[in-house]
Amino acid sequence: MYIIVGLGNPGKQYEGTRHNIGFDVIDALSDKYNISVIERKHKALIGKGVVAGQKVILVKPLTFMNLSGESVREVLDYYKVDEEEELIVVYDDISLVPGGLRIRGKGSAGGHNGIKNILQHLGHDVFKRVKVGVGEKPKGWDLVDHVLGRFTTEERKAVDEAVKVAVEAVELLVTFGLDEAMNKCNRSGK
Repeated sequence: MYIIVGLGNPGKQYEGTRHNIGFDVIDALSDKYNISVIERKHKALIGKGVVAGQKVILVKPLTFMNLSGESVREVLDYYKVDEEEELIVVYDDISLVPGGLRIRGKGSAGGHNGIKNILQHLGHDVFKRVKVGVGEKPKGWDLVDHVLGRFTTEERKAVDEAVKVAVEAVELLVTFGLDEAMNKCNRSGK
């Protein structure tokens, strides 16, 4: 069984923001595989189903981004999966252009507070990640304002395409593994 976590912030005011791209990918998986992500459990909204022939739990933490690790830890403890092999976290990456996608099997938080909190709760950095590019903050902008901001129309088109590729990446991760997903889905974007 795979635990697929999309990072974001709960609440209407955060929908469509750069920081909520993980939620967007979970929503796309939910729509494609008809998995309702509505059960409130483990400080998250979760949904159980099958993606690409594999049993999955889709997770949208309700802890707000900076405390995502609390929810992830509860889910992992409850379902007792091998977190190094069966945890996939999808989130925004400001070092990639909108539409870029990077899949990794381990690594640092890279300044991402949600990932930093997950690393603290796991005690290690080995888990699969699907990073969706949301673009660097403009010069002179505050980082929080940037990641909680919305995409331009042009960026949104690129990001919507990246969400589709992120869904494909998750499908490959659960069926063929990390190398296949990296080879087919890593892309620089524009």
